[in-house]
Amino acid sequence: MTTTIRSVALPFLLSVLAAVPAIAADKVTLAVPGVPPVFSGLVAYVARDEGLFQKQGVDVEVRPFDSGAAAAQAVVTGNIDVSLSPTPVIVRMVSNAGVDLVGIYGMAHPDWLLASTEPGVKCPGLKDQSIGVDAVGGARAVALAAFLHACGLKTDQVKLVSLSSNVGAAMIAGQVKIGVLHTDDVPVIEEQMGKKLSVVSSFEEVAPISHYNLLVVTRKTLQQKRAALTRVVAALTEAARFMVDPKNAERVASIATVTGRTAQQAKQSLPHFYRIKYWPLQDDGMGTANLDRVIATEKEVGGIKPGKEPVSVDRLIDRGVWKEAQALLNR
Repeated sequence: MTTTIRSVALPFLLSVLAAVPAIAADKVTLAVPGVPPVFSGLVAYVARDEGLFQKQGVDVEVRPFDSGAAAAQAVVTGNIDVSLSPTPVIVRMVSNAGVDLVGIYGMAHPDWLLASTEPGVKCPGLKDQSIGVDAVGGARAVALAAFLHACGLKTDQVKLVSLSSNVGAAMIAGQVKIGVLHTDDVPVIEEQMGKKLSVVSSFEEVAPISHYNLLVVTRKTLQQKRAALTRVVAALTEAARFMVDPKNAERVASIATVTGRTAQQAKQSLPHFYRIKYWPLQDDGMGTANLDRVIATEKEVGGIKPGKEPVSVDRLIDRGVWKEAQALLNR
């Protein structure tokens, strides 16, 4: 009799415990870059709109910021729990200022292009030019430093124009002729202007091994909200897998209109992001070789100040959260 009761009670108890997070969901604020958001943050909107955060028992508010750098600063001040921010920026913040940020999930493959609305622009012609970026210290500005480094130039030899995620719109309007762009910006600009853009360089050319974004949190918040953040990473992983399933193409394109693209434009752009494995599917997106390369590059271009010790990969990231998230997904 006792054995029978236990055999019935144990599964019931487990089902009750599994339901508790959904009843009393942990609250997390997640910042994504760009106003409107750029495509890197789309995975968070898919997780939100498809109910994947809710499914994992976590209440997530997704907030767009002018740049991933500004979002990381908000994490440091405690206004935001976690942000999707450019890896080079985080490397600079941790190395130069000892900021206690830690990456728990990543995106390894940048898709940056340096392009011009005027033909024939080459490296020497970039000096003293106005170039559209997101913000001083933002992801596009940091990418520009790598482009300029390959040209033998530094960012103080050009004029940075801060435009958040609206660099493409500014180029169409004639406010700037040169800008750091995502690949999905290109067809929109070309369609609006009725002519081809001139690509000065691609990030794949100047930094074939690199790293784009880290999902970062302060170590203190990670300790306090580890269970909730694990559920966030589980939902993001599930969202990325949902996105690449062809049967979900229309739904994902519809959600992607949050970026300011039409559903049709989004549908055309998304296969490119899938091909370069923009969002990780089978790992944590924080490859050691990629992160090491970013740290070395930041030292080379002067992002890490002289006399400052570059952060190590082991200090920069925590792989345990993703492993715990996979255990949730595989349960």
